Amino acid sequence: MARVVGLIGSYGGLNAGDEAILTVAITQLREAVPGVEIVVFSRDRDHTRRHHDVDRVVAAREAVREELEAEMKRMNLLLLGGGGILYDDEAGSYLRLVRFAQDAGVATATYAVGAGPLERPAEREAVADVLNEMELITVREKAAKRLLEESGVQRDIAVTADPALLLEPERFTQEMLEHEGLSGSQRLIGMSVREAGSAMSETQAGEYHALLANAADFMVDRFDAQVLFVALERKDIREAHRVVGRMALPENAWVLKRSYGPRQLLGLMEHLDMAVGMRLHFLLFAATAGLPVAALPYATKVRDFLAALEVRSPDPERSGHAGALLSHIDRLWDGRDEQVEHVRERLPSLQEAARENVRLIVDLLDRHAPAAAS
Repeated sequence: MARVVGLIGSYGGLNAGDEAILTVAITQLREAVPGVEIVVFSRDRDHTRRHHDVDRVVAAREAVREELEAEMKRMNLLLLGGGGILYDDEAGSYLRLVRFAQDAGVATATYAVGAGPLERPAEREAVADVLNEMELITVREKAAKRLLEESGVQRDIAVTADPALLLEPERFTQEMLEHEGLSGSQRLIGMSVREAGSAMSETQAGEYHALLANAADFMVDRFDAQVLFVALERKDIREAHRVVGRMALPENAWVLKRSYGPRQLLGLMEHLDMAVGMRLHFLLFAATAGLPVAALPYATKVRDFLAALEVRSPDPERSGHAGALLSHIDRLWDGRDEQVEHVRERLPSLQEAARENVRLIVDLLDRHAPAAAS
C-alpha cells in the first residue's frame, strides 16, 4: 500500500524560494519512497496543481475543520515546512493544521524550517506545544534551533540545510534574456530587494530606497555594468521600481518583467556576473550557480546562510550606511574569484546536509508511520 505524505508550507506561488523547496521535496520523496502519494496544503490550489507533480492539493486556508481532519486521517506523515514559516502572525495558521494531524494520531515532523522572529509569548508557547509532539524536527540553520530551544522546544532538533540547495536549473535561453530587453553583451549584476519593513517610518523607508539606489549606481559606474532587479515575490517588483526611481543612472537598470519559476531563476544565474541582494533564495541560487554574492542589509537568515558558507557579510551595525555597504561590494568584486572558489569547496557539505532531510524522513516512515487506512 502506498504511503501518504502531506506537506504544509507557504506554497502557492507567493515566493520563488518556497516553490523551490517544494520542488525539491517532491523530487526527493518520489525518488526515496516508491509509490508515495503526495498531498500539498497550498495557499493557491490551482497554482500548485499547475506547477508541481503532486497527487492531491488542499486549499489550506479555505477548507473547514471536517475537510482537513478527513485529509489528515489518510496520511502516514505530515511535514511542516520547509522555509521560514514559524514567525509571529503566521505560525498559528500552520500549527493549526499540524495539530489536526496530531489529534488524528498521524506522525508529524518539520522539514528544514526556519524560525523567527518569535517575540510574542503566545506564539512561542504554541510553537513549543506543537513541536514537542512531533517525531522529528529539522531546521535549516543553527539560529533556528537556538530560537526554538529558547521558546520551549524540548525534543532533539537536527540542523540540516535548505532543500533548495539541491534544485536543478532549467535553461534560461539567450532569447529569454532578449525578451527582457537585455543583450548579454555587457556585464550584468543581479540585485534582489524587498520592502523596508513595517518598523520603518515613511522617511526612513525613503532613505532605505536611496541607500539601495546608491549601491546600484555604484555598481553601474564602478563595474561598467547593467543591474537587473530579480523579484522572488510579486511585491518585490514595486520595491525594485522605487529603487530605480531613486537612481542617478536608471537607464542602466532593468526590472525582470516576466514571471519565472525557481528552476528558471536558477538558470538565469549563468548570465550574471555577480549577485547582490536581500532575499535568501536569490543569494542561495547565485551561490549554487557559482556567482560571487553580497548581502544587502535585511535578515539574520541571510547572514546565517553566508556564515554556513564561511562567506563574509556586511557588519549589521554598519551595513545601513552607504560607505560601508559600497566598500563591501567593492571588496567583493576585487576578490570575487577567491570567493567563488571558496564557495565551490564549501557547497558540497551543505548540499549533503540538505540531502539528510529526506533520509531522516524515510527513516521516520519506516520506523513509526502506521499503515495508511484503506
